[in-house]
Amino acid sequence: MTREQRIVETFVELANTMVDDFDVVEFLHRLTERCVELLDCAEAGLLLADAGGVLRVMASSSERSDALELLQSQNGEGPCWECYHRGRAVFSEDLTADGDRWPTFAPVASEMGFCSVHAVPMRVRGETVGTLNLFRAAPGRIAEQDMPLAQGMADIAAIALLQERSVRESRGVVEQLQGALSSRVIIEQAKGVLAERTHIGVDAAFSRLRAHAREHHRRLSDIAHELIDGRLDAAALADLTTDRMG
Repeated sequence: MTREQRIVETFVELANTMVDDFDVVEFLHRLTERCVELLDCAEAGLLLADAGGVLRVMASSSERSDALELLQSQNGEGPCWECYHRGRAVFSEDLTADGDRWPTFAPVASEMGFCSVHAVPMRVRGETVGTLNLFRAAPGRIAEQDMPLAQGMADIAAIALLQERSVRESRGVVEQLQGALSSRVIIEQAKGVLAERTHIGVDAAFSRLRAHAREHHRRLSDIAHELIDGRLDAAALADLTTDRMG
């Protein structure tokens, strides 16, 4: 599939937000994976503000970017945190030169192999509700011609959050976003449970949860609930093949 076809496919997937069984968490994880494929970055992640304005990790392309997102939200610094509070895109072309700017985030990100980062605001009705964060393995900015696509991806994420089922239940914006974050928490718990019970890595556990949800046409958060409360046996996910998880 060409790059242009992948871009079109990503935008077309947004139409699925209008159906009753739309899984916003799965969609956002897929969107971060598409960002890695399309936007010259090594990892991507989404941070979403909760009802108290605290940034929470919503989706990421891997546990590595997950850790960096969490670091920023917990320490109140970093390009993503700055992007959210300023309401505009924030860049670091060379993280090794930004140690004074972000004394906690910059050295950790550098040690993890990242050289630069591009944070883009997610906006809902003119209000910044989170950020899309693109971590790069090379110094410098994302190509100028790719910046509109990066903002477009952030806009898709924001639209997906508001088109999720809670919107059709006439709930307020804050409550809608909080519902999405709650689903994320359940899924994180299920990843840990499955990883422990089947002795695999957390990324592999997440892939198995997603594969099971897709195979059975179920919402990822519902599968996570069933695993945690014992209705779904971890052994049922242990025999998923690599092809089925892809």
